[in-house]
Amino acid sequence: MRRFHPAIEAQRLTLDPTNWERTFVIGDVHGCRSTLERLLATLEISEDDLVVFVGDLVRRGPDNHGVVEIVRDAPNMYSVRGNNEAKIIEARRDPGNLTVEDVDWIRSLPVVISWDETLVVHAGVDPRKRLSDQSVADLLDIDVLNADGDWWERYDGDHRIVFGHEPLEEPLHRERLVGIDTGCVYGGSLTAYDWRNDRTTSVDVDPAEVYDWRY
Repeated sequence: MRRFHPAIEAQRLTLDPTNWERTFVIGDVHGCRSTLERLLATLEISEDDLVVFVGDLVRRGPDNHGVVEIVRDAPNMYSVRGNNEAKIIEARRDPGNLTVEDVDWIRSLPVVISWDETLVVHAGVDPRKRLSDQSVADLLDIDVLNADGDWWERYDGDHRIVFGHEPLEEPLHRERLVGIDTGCVYGGSLTAYDWRNDRTTSVDVDPAEVYDWRY
């Protein structure tokens, strides 16, 4: 697998999915603990399964601490850092009901999780750059938008990129691209990607967890 810039390599976690029976990647949760619990139950997740999150576990939903607690306390669950985790770390946003321990754990999150030719990142990659030239900002909050369309319309790399960040009406599912932020906290759904079987599963958000933009 090609290498990232040293600044990113230092914050990259490599996993071996052969150590688990199944491998899932879950989209942006945004503090929607009840919806996450329902998705995990739908998938019948056990400690024999690997579960990876694309970041943005927190903010906008009602229970940031509850979501962090689920992921942090499970030996089979991992997450990359999203732009909303970065805002918490940099004290640019109110941490809500997060504890000091929660924020310390968020600070420890990698920016890339990888295995085989799969890369899990929060926002994506800049298709104009080689992996070695990508920045942390690209992976956490990329918004390369122009007349040619979104970044994934121009991606032609060799790696399978699994990402979130951009709310979609339905999962983006292509040979080398899997976008799984389906707008849970905005009234959409929470999506999991089954890596081995190359398919997605979604559950509708709990109405009580939908973010109200009026406040």
